[in-house]
Amino acid sequence: MARTANLGTALVTGASAGIGATYAERLAGRGYDLLLVARDVTRLNKLADTLSARHSVKVEVLGADLSNQSDVKRVEAKLRADEAITLLVNNAGIGPKGPLLNDDIDYLDRMIAINITAANRLAVAAAQAFVARGGSGIINIASGVAIAPELFNGTYSGTKSFVLGMTQSLARELDGKGVRIQAVLPGITATELFDRVGGSVGNYPKEIVMHVEDLVDAALAGYDLGELVTIPSMEDQHLLQAFEAARGALGGQISRDKSASRYGVTAKAAA
Repeated sequence: MARTANLGTALVTGASAGIGATYAERLAGRGYDLLLVARDVTRLNKLADTLSARHSVKVEVLGADLSNQSDVKRVEAKLRADEAITLLVNNAGIGPKGPLLNDDIDYLDRMIAINITAANRLAVAAAQAFVARGGSGIINIASGVAIAPELFNGTYSGTKSFVLGMTQSLARELDGKGVRIQAVLPGITATELFDRVGGSVGNYPKEIVMHVEDLVDAALAGYDLGELVTIPSMEDQHLLQAFEAARGALGGQISRDKSASRYGVTAKAAA
């Protein structure tokens, strides 16, 4: 991948391992300086040393627990104040421990804090800052279960549906303002996410598990193409186009002055 000069700094959350660390590697290879955010500062420092030596870029580390609002606000403050930051990779997130009926509700609250509250705050802060700076980019890591929530833990699926919906809505507000935005919808990916919640990616058939490097390379290719929604494993792009067309048609039915005739409700006269 060719390096490009003067790209600025990419802020990557959840950068200590997995998808975040791979984004950091690939973006450093493109010539971005990096601001790496995660709880595990020891791992971040090791990654920073590796990437700065390998790619001759500047790498800064910021330790933060994004389930903690004060830590989120510290990252937000850095994002707003540092005009060198031109790209946000909004990747930090945690997965479920199992089926929703068996999960720990306090853990689910923490999941919502990281996957929704922190992701939303940083995306909105980035959008506001980048518009003021005249353009840059936001990459929000969602999940394939955002459009198929019944396949997985309901709270986790709901958090990723939020990320997708927020991205789609924010894209409309950003139109014409020079800020590119993308939602990435991975399927099952070989990362530590499963190990951290007591599971194993080895429990899934190999044919549905993607290597993290392949995922990030495809997602960045989608970003370069200007895709709003990227599903790295989807072969037929027409499927997503048909899905969006159906969603658009449904949108025209959501708010009307009469209920659907099949419900047999007599319309009230206008006041």
